[in-house]
Amino acid sequence: MTSSNPVTESFSLEKQSLDLRFRSAALASREHLTDSYVRVRLTGDELEGFGSTGHDDHIRIFLPEQPPASVEEMREAPSREFTPLEWGTDPEGVHYLDLEFALHGDEGVASAWAQHAPIGSVIGIGGPRGSRIISGSPDGWLLAGDETAVAQIRRYAALIPEGAPAVILVEVRNAGHQMAIDAPVPVEYINRGSAFPGTALADAIANLDADDKPGADPFVFVAAEKSIVKPARALAERWGVDTDRAIIKGYWKSKDTEYHAAD
Repeated sequence: MTSSNPVTESFSLEKQSLDLRFRSAALASREHLTDSYVRVRLTGDELEGFGSTGHDDHIRIFLPEQPPASVEEMREAPSREFTPLEWGTDPEGVHYLDLEFALHGDEGVASAWAQHAPIGSVIGIGGPRGSRIISGSPDGWLLAGDETAVAQIRRYAALIPEGAPAVILVEVRNAGHQMAIDAPVPVEYINRGSAFPGTALADAIANLDADDKPGADPFVFVAAEKSIVKPARALAERWGVDTDRAIIKGYWKSKDTEYHAAD
Protein backbone atom coordinates (compact mmCIF):
# COMPACT_ATOMS: atom_id res chain seq x y z
CA MET A 1 0.00 0.00 0.00
CA THR A 2 1.48 3.34 -1.04
CA SER A 3 0.21 6.88 -1.09
CA SER A 4 -1.10 8.48 -4.29
CA ASN A 5 1.39 11.24 -3.49
CA PRO A 6 4.49 9.25 -2.57
CA VAL A 7 7.24 10.80 -0.52
CA THR A 8 10.91 9.99 -0.59
CA GLU A 9 11.47 6.98 1.64
CA SER A 10 13.61 7.93 4.62
CA PHE A 11 14.18 4.40 5.90
CA SER A 12 13.77 0.71 5.12
CA LEU A 13 13.33 -2.49 7.13
CA GLU A 14 16.05 -5.00 6.41
CA LYS A 15 15.95 -8.64 7.49
CA GLN A 16 19.06 -10.43 8.66
CA SER A 17 19.32 -14.16 9.38
CA LEU A 18 21.19 -15.25 12.50
CA ASP A 19 22.60 -18.56 13.65
CA LEU A 20 20.00 -20.08 15.98
CA ARG A 21 21.52 -20.81 19.39
CA PHE A 22 19.97 -22.28 22.53
CA ARG A 23 21.08 -21.24 26.00
CA SER A 24 20.23 -22.07 29.60
CA ALA A 25 19.90 -19.43 32.29
CA ALA A 26 18.40 -19.04 35.74
CA LEU A 27 15.87 -16.67 37.28
CA ALA A 28 17.90 -14.23 39.37
CA SER A 29 15.31 -11.61 40.38
CA ARG A 30 11.85 -10.21 39.71
CA GLU A 31 10.54 -6.68 40.07
CA HIS A 32 6.85 -5.81 39.93
CA LEU A 33 6.44 -2.56 37.97
CA THR A 34 2.68 -2.79 38.61
CA ASP A 35 0.63 -5.56 40.21
CA SER A 36 0.13 -7.06 36.76
CA TYR A 37 3.49 -6.40 35.11
CA VAL A 38 6.85 -7.79 36.13
CA ARG A 39 10.45 -7.48 34.99
CA VAL A 40 12.72 -10.45 35.55
CA ARG A 41 16.48 -10.80 35.30
CA LEU A 42 17.99 -14.02 33.99
CA THR A 43 21.64 -14.83 34.55
CA GLY A 44 24.07 -17.51 33.49
CA ASP A 45 27.39 -18.18 31.81
CA GLU A 46 25.66 -19.24 28.59
CA LEU A 47 24.32 -15.70 28.17
CA GLU A 48 27.82 -14.53 27.33
CA GLY A 49 27.73 -13.26 23.77
CA PHE A 50 23.93 -12.92 23.66
CA GLY A 51 22.91 -10.15 21.31
CA SER A 52 19.90 -8.70 19.53
CA THR A 53 21.04 -6.64 16.58
CA GLY A 54 17.62 -5.67 15.30
CA HIS A 55 14.81 -3.79 16.94
CA ASP A 56 11.99 -6.26 16.29
CA ASP A 57 13.88 -9.35 17.47
CA HIS A 58 12.19 -12.09 19.45
CA ILE A 59 13.47 -15.00 21.44
CA ARG A 60 11.66 -18.15 22.47
CA ILE A 61 11.75 -18.97 26.16
CA PHE A 62 11.39 -22.58 27.33
CA LEU A 63 9.99 -23.29 30.78
CA PRO A 64 10.87 -26.81 31.95
CA GLU A 65 9.69 -28.10 35.32
CA GLN A 66 13.13 -29.57 35.97
CA PRO A 67 16.57 -28.71 34.59
CA PRO A 68 16.70 -30.40 31.16
CA ALA A 69 19.42 -32.90 30.38
CA SER A 70 19.85 -31.69 26.80
CA VAL A 71 18.80 -29.03 24.32
CA GLU A 72 16.36 -31.49 22.81
CA GLU A 73 14.71 -32.02 26.19
CA MET A 74 14.62 -28.27 26.79
CA ARG A 75 12.84 -27.70 23.48
CA GLU A 76 10.07 -30.10 24.54
CA ALA A 77 9.12 -27.81 27.45
CA PRO A 78 6.28 -25.24 27.16
CA SER A 79 7.52 -22.17 25.32
CA ARG A 80 6.52 -18.64 24.37
CA GLU A 81 7.97 -15.78 22.30
CA PHE A 82 9.29 -12.66 24.04
CA THR A 83 11.14 -9.45 23.28
CA PRO A 84 14.64 -9.31 24.77
CA LEU A 85 14.74 -6.02 26.64
CA GLU A 86 18.22 -5.52 28.04
CA TRP A 87 21.31 -7.71 28.27
CA GLY A 88 24.97 -7.47 29.08
CA THR A 89 27.47 -8.12 31.85
CA ASP A 90 27.17 -6.50 35.27
CA PRO A 91 30.12 -5.04 37.24
CA GLU A 92 30.62 -8.40 38.97
CA GLY A 93 31.05 -10.12 35.61
CA VAL A 94 27.62 -11.81 35.64
CA HIS A 95 25.97 -12.17 32.22
CA TYR A 96 22.30 -11.18 32.30
CA LEU A 97 19.16 -10.81 30.19
CA ASP A 98 16.08 -8.83 31.25
CA LEU A 99 12.54 -9.68 30.14
CA GLU A 100 9.14 -8.20 30.98
CA PHE A 101 5.88 -10.10 31.44
CA ALA A 102 2.29 -8.89 31.34
CA LEU A 103 0.60 -10.99 34.02
CA HIS A 104 -2.86 -12.52 33.66
CA GLY A 105 -3.12 -14.97 36.51
CA ASP A 106 -2.11 -18.59 36.05
CA GLU A 107 -3.94 -19.02 32.75
CA GLY A 108 -0.75 -18.81 30.69
CA VAL A 109 2.38 -20.80 31.39
CA ALA A 110 4.66 -17.77 31.01
CA SER A 111 2.56 -15.58 33.30
CA ALA A 112 2.47 -18.31 35.96
CA TRP A 113 6.24 -18.79 35.70
CA ALA A 114 6.94 -15.07 35.99
CA GLN A 115 4.81 -14.83 39.13
CA HIS A 116 5.62 -18.03 40.96
CA ALA A 117 8.88 -19.62 39.75
CA PRO A 118 11.39 -19.82 42.61
CA ILE A 119 14.54 -17.76 42.28
CA GLY A 120 17.12 -20.02 40.65
CA SER A 121 14.59 -21.73 38.36
CA VAL A 122 16.06 -22.82 35.04
CA ILE A 123 14.84 -21.25 31.81
CA GLY A 124 15.82 -22.02 28.24
CA ILE A 125 16.37 -19.33 25.61
CA GLY A 126 16.36 -19.86 21.88
CA GLY A 127 17.38 -17.19 19.41
CA PRO A 128 16.96 -14.62 18.19
CA ARG A 129 16.95 -16.45 14.87
CA GLY A 130 16.71 -13.28 12.80
CA SER A 131 16.67 -9.52 12.96
CA ARG A 132 14.64 -6.80 11.32
CA ILE A 133 16.71 -3.64 11.31
CA ILE A 134 15.59 -0.07 10.66
CA SER A 135 18.03 1.23 8.08
CA GLY A 136 17.94 4.99 7.69
CA SER A 137 16.04 7.51 9.80
CA PRO A 138 12.24 7.68 9.89
CA ASP A 139 11.06 11.26 10.00
CA GLY A 140 8.30 10.33 12.44
CA TRP A 141 7.15 7.51 14.70
CA LEU A 142 3.91 5.83 15.77
CA LEU A 143 4.29 3.23 18.51
CA ALA A 144 1.10 1.65 19.81
CA GLY A 145 0.30 -1.46 21.79
CA ASP A 146 -1.09 -3.06 24.90
CA GLU A 147 0.85 -4.41 27.88
CA THR A 148 2.30 -7.28 25.84
CA ALA A 149 4.02 -4.77 23.54
CA VAL A 150 5.58 -2.52 26.19
CA ALA A 151 9.04 -4.13 26.01
CA GLN A 152 9.09 -3.66 22.24
CA ILE A 153 7.82 -0.09 22.57
CA ARG A 154 10.67 0.59 25.01
CA ARG A 155 13.21 -0.58 22.44
CA TYR A 156 11.75 1.52 19.63
CA ALA A 157 11.28 4.58 21.86
CA ALA A 158 15.00 4.50 22.59
CA LEU A 159 15.62 5.11 18.86
CA ILE A 160 13.50 8.26 18.57
CA PRO A 161 15.72 11.34 18.22
CA GLU A 162 15.00 14.38 20.35
CA GLY A 163 12.67 16.69 18.47
CA ALA A 164 11.33 14.04 16.08
CA PRO A 165 7.53 13.93 15.77
CA ALA A 166 6.18 10.85 17.52
CA VAL A 167 2.96 9.38 18.89
CA ILE A 168 3.12 6.66 21.56
CA LEU A 169 -0.13 4.99 22.65
CA VAL A 170 -0.24 2.29 25.33
CA GLU A 171 -3.46 0.56 26.38
CA VAL A 172 -3.66 -0.63 30.00
CA ARG A 173 -6.46 -1.72 32.31
CA ASN A 174 -6.54 1.52 34.34
CA ALA A 175 -4.31 4.24 35.75
CA GLY A 176 -2.93 1.86 38.37
CA HIS A 177 -1.42 -0.26 35.60
CA GLN A 178 0.48 2.53 33.87
CA MET A 179 4.26 2.14 33.98
CA ALA A 180 7.09 4.52 33.19
CA ILE A 181 8.46 4.33 29.64
CA ASP A 182 11.52 6.37 28.71
CA ALA A 183 10.72 8.34 25.56
CA PRO A 184 11.45 11.81 24.18
CA VAL A 185 7.70 12.51 23.91
CA PRO A 186 4.89 11.98 26.42
CA VAL A 187 3.32 8.53 26.40
CA GLU A 188 -0.48 8.59 26.05
CA TYR A 189 -2.06 5.87 28.19
CA ILE A 190 -5.45 4.57 27.17
CA ASN A 191 -7.44 2.98 29.99
CA ARG A 192 -9.72 0.22 28.75
CA GLY A 193 -11.57 -0.42 32.01
CA SER A 194 -13.80 -3.47 31.58
CA ALA A 195 -13.68 -3.35 27.77
CA PHE A 196 -12.18 -6.25 25.82
CA PRO A 197 -8.38 -5.84 25.48
CA GLY A 198 -7.41 -3.93 22.35
CA THR A 199 -10.77 -2.27 21.73
CA ALA A 200 -9.84 1.02 23.41
CA LEU A 201 -6.58 1.10 21.48
CA ALA A 202 -8.44 0.28 18.25
CA ASP A 203 -10.79 3.21 18.90
CA ALA A 204 -7.87 5.55 19.50
CA ILE A 205 -6.21 4.41 16.28
CA ALA A 206 -9.46 4.85 14.36
CA ASN A 207 -9.63 8.44 15.57
CA LEU A 208 -6.19 9.36 14.22
CA ASP A 209 -6.50 11.43 11.07
CA ALA A 210 -4.12 13.04 8.59
CA ASP A 211 -3.30 15.87 11.00
CA ASP A 212 -2.08 13.32 13.56
CA LYS A 213 0.42 11.71 11.19
CA PRO A 214 3.90 12.19 12.69
CA GLY A 215 6.08 13.21 9.77
CA ALA A 216 5.79 12.55 6.06
CA ASP A 217 7.34 9.07 6.18
CA PRO A 218 6.82 7.63 9.67
CA PHE A 219 7.72 4.23 11.06
CA VAL A 220 4.60 2.50 12.37
CA PHE A 221 4.59 -0.22 15.02
CA VAL A 222 1.28 -1.56 16.35
CA ALA A 223 0.88 -4.75 18.39
CA ALA A 224 -1.82 -6.01 20.76
CA GLU A 225 -4.55 -8.67 20.70
CA LYS A 226 -4.94 -10.08 17.18
CA SER A 227 -8.04 -7.98 16.42
CA ILE A 228 -5.84 -4.84 16.37
CA VAL A 229 -4.42 -5.78 12.97
CA LYS A 230 -7.43 -4.65 10.91
CA PRO A 231 -7.77 -1.12 12.38
CA ALA A 232 -3.99 -0.67 12.32
CA ARG A 233 -3.85 -1.56 8.64
CA ALA A 234 -6.74 0.83 8.00
CA LEU A 235 -4.70 3.57 9.66
CA ALA A 236 -1.71 2.75 7.46
CA GLU A 237 -3.97 3.11 4.42
CA ARG A 238 -5.32 6.48 5.60
CA TRP A 239 -1.79 7.75 6.16
CA GLY A 240 -0.39 6.31 2.93
CA VAL A 241 2.08 4.14 4.87
CA ASP A 242 3.64 1.22 3.03
CA THR A 243 2.82 -1.78 5.25
CA ASP A 244 5.98 -3.52 4.03
CA ARG A 245 7.85 -0.88 6.05
CA ALA A 246 5.55 -1.07 9.07
CA ILE A 247 5.22 -3.70 11.80
CA ILE A 248 1.60 -4.54 12.59
CA LYS A 249 1.04 -7.71 14.63
CA GLY A 250 -1.36 -9.57 16.82
CA TYR A 251 0.92 -10.48 19.72
CA TRP A 252 -1.72 -12.74 21.26
CA LYS A 253 -5.16 -14.13 20.52
CA SER A 254 -8.10 -14.32 22.88
CA LYS A 255 -8.75 -17.85 24.23
CA ASP A 256 -5.67 -19.23 22.46
CA THR A 257 -2.72 -19.46 24.86
CA GLU A 258 -0.59 -21.20 22.21
CA TYR A 259 -0.92 -18.42 19.63
CA HIS A 260 2.11 -16.42 18.52
CA ALA A 261 2.44 -13.87 15.76
CA ALA A 262 4.09 -14.83 12.53
CA ASP A 263 7.50 -13.28 11.88
